[in-house]
Amino acid sequence: MMKTVVIAIGGNAITESSQKGTIEEQQSNIKRCCENIADLIEAGYEIILTHGNGPQVGSIVLQNDLAKSVVPENPLDVCGAQTQGSLGYLIAQTLSNTLKHRHIQKKIATVLTQVLVDKMDPSFQKPTKFIGPFFTAEQADFLAKTKGFEMQKDSERGYRRVVASPRPLDLVEKDAVCALLKEGFLIITVGGGGIPVVQEDEELKGVEAVIDKDFASALVAREVGADTLIILTGVPKVAIDFGKPNMRELDEMTLTECRAYLAEGQFPPGSMGPKVEAAMEFVAAGGSEAIITSIENMKSALEHRDGTRIFAG
Repeated sequence: MMKTVVIAIGGNAITESSQKGTIEEQQSNIKRCCENIADLIEAGYEIILTHGNGPQVGSIVLQNDLAKSVVPENPLDVCGAQTQGSLGYLIAQTLSNTLKHRHIQKKIATVLTQVLVDKMDPSFQKPTKFIGPFFTAEQADFLAKTKGFEMQKDSERGYRRVVASPRPLDLVEKDAVCALLKEGFLIITVGGGGIPVVQEDEELKGVEAVIDKDFASALVAREVGADTLIILTGVPKVAIDFGKPNMRELDEMTLTECRAYLAEGQFPPGSMGPKVEAAMEFVAAGGSEAIITSIENMKSALEHRDGTRIFAG
């Protein structure tokens, strides 16, 4: 039987920190991703793709702000829906072209996905999710004073806006995703972590937030009964004591080891922490394994020759 793999692509892989975020740049980056994904399809894996949208949704928010004297601003959930559509379109088209060049026949569908969250989630009071481009300390201070944005330092690359990032609880369109998977489609879903919605008086309502795509991807993997969850990042393996002389890359971690490293503060909340926690959630819920690696090493990581494998132990 073919193994089902959920692959979570970061928004920063689609728009790199040194780039402006033009469509041409995004298409070029997506093409590199699609070549590696095509390798897995050729190897016989069933694929579900998810993706982040941090840089892209932040840019849309800035565009809204700059044009608000001419056209009405859209709330953050609608901006997230826009990135689901635009990035889903670019990924689906680029992947389709890549597969055609390799003479591979595969049906592809992008599913606009709402994700249920709790309106009492503590993240609404303490925003942590980075969105948008990087700014200097002076620019960040100006945006905080003039726009009311909450700005935080994102490693050594500069400052970025942070917004609420509630935990995903349920996929509104999960039946559609499961039906398409059963029919052999490659599915692109929960783009940008999904459109955040809450339940109020038996109705769905969008909220101002951006859901972490790694947690949303773990939820998708659980709902479809995937064999493996792959969370892509900029490094080939997870490391402890990162950036220090005694840094050590890890080939594998059990859930017990993950908990111990998290307690030590090895995986910061703004970088590797959510990826490790999302991987743990999938494995703890019965998934056979989660892998954290770079996109270039996906195939070898699935063969346990690269990446960091997380399993129950």
